[in-house]
Amino acid sequence: MTNSDQLDRIDRNILAALAADGRLSMAELAAKVGLSKTPVHARVRRLEAEGYIRGYSAVIDRERMGEGHVAFVQVKLSDTRSAALDAFNRAVRGVTEIEQCHMMAASFDYLLKIRTRDIAAYRKVLGERISALPHVAQTSTFVAMETVKDR
Repeated sequence: MTNSDQLDRIDRNILAALAADGRLSMAELAAKVGLSKTPVHARVRRLEAEGYIRGYSAVIDRERMGEGHVAFVQVKLSDTRSAALDAFNRAVRGVTEIEQCHMMAASFDYLLKIRTRDIAAYRKVLGERISALPHVAQTSTFVAMETVKDR
């Protein structure tokens, strides 16, 4: 794995441009960073190979898709030994409504971002899916009223 200190200004500009618009053509990207297409293409391939660029995706309007309800859930586990954490992590990957899962250094163990259609759908997911995850001892829910910034 390469250290981010080894990225030069052009690499960082390439990453910033692609983060803003992953659909840029190599010609457009080259113009933005001040190089020709061939060296920009080589740099992009290197950044992909080294793991700086993990993939490309579309930004979906979740509200229009019927997934506008966002809740954040603090999860405390009953067991935090490695096997229990691994079991929880594996199970989380199978719950489609969990958009993000972060292990925390806090008074709780994980923070989940959940997307559902509405509060009723969320309540069902919480009761049937999240509470049933391995080693879940306690949950606390925080419902988002508005998204102010979503990068």
